[in-house]
Amino acid sequence: MDRKILHALQCAPRLPFRHIAELADVSEQTAARRYHALRRSGVLRVVGLVAPAVHGEAQWVARIRSRPDRVGPLADSLAKRQDVAHANLASGGSEIICTLRSPVEAQRDDVLLRQLPRSASVLDVSIDLLLHPFGETGTSEWTGYGAGLTLDQVRRLTADRQPAPAPPLRPPTEEDAPLLAALAEDGRAPHTRLAELTGWSNARVARRLEALETSGTLFYDVELLPERLGHTLNATLWLRVVPARLHQAGEELARHAEVAFAGAISGHHNLMVSVICRDAEDFYRYLTTRVAAIDGINSYEVSIRVRRLKQAASLIFHGRLVHPAPA
Repeated sequence: MDRKILHALQCAPRLPFRHIAELADVSEQTAARRYHALRRSGVLRVVGLVAPAVHGEAQWVARIRSRPDRVGPLADSLAKRQDVAHANLASGGSEIICTLRSPVEAQRDDVLLRQLPRSASVLDVSIDLLLHPFGETGTSEWTGYGAGLTLDQVRRLTADRQPAPAPPLRPPTEEDAPLLAALAEDGRAPHTRLAELTGWSNARVARRLEALETSGTLFYDVELLPERLGHTLNATLWLRVVPARLHQAGEELARHAEVAFAGAISGHHNLMVSVICRDAEDFYRYLTTRVAAIDGINSYEVSIRVRRLKQAASLIFHGRLVHPAPA
């Protein structure tokens, strides 16, 4: 039942509980109760976010190598920034891997200087542009916990999803601020709750949500803590793939149940893949079978995650996903 609920939310984050109940073959009350239990325990959060492209920003992938005895404060300070996401400690605690939001035309040094505190503990920094994410909603999310829905059910849930509009996107207005703040805390907040927080009518809330979603300004992210679901080994694969095979390899990797994200990047490696497995043997099996079967991979490097600091919008505190405090 939990697997079906999680998978349904990844396909349609604001799907009403009555539809989730039909997919999970339980009552609406049971579906709602299980969802709220997962959310209260800090395993799951659904958040509404403004697309970086709205403000002319791109996503950059940073790898920061630091002295192990000084890496903690540096990592925590980066994780608390609103323009930093998916921050993790890797490589035995000596490397910070995170994504940054900054305009494409910014110089790489400028991007880092705005994000990175001046610190003698930093030994080396590399930053590369995320060129293209692979996969489609419902099929590219991590489902290593055991996907609960059939391909036909996934297609039905994602059939009405509009293709992403081409930038420039329309930025939100000042009046949208309370609406977006509420969705950043709870992306599944009902219209009645959003109406209370904004002072709008339910009808106005519904119209504005539809406008923000269809324009590509607002999107939803389903954040999970794999460790709490029995998957303790998280790794980042840095792959070098021949250009002629890059797109095909990325799309194939994005469909793997073990993969949480796959994207083309600039730099020495041109494909970044986030992998989530149960343990070291599970990861070894995945690496030597499914990854090894993909044509065009010339070389690879592995960074093993030792501590998760931040998801797209949530900090990890005592093994729980929590809404970050206002800056």
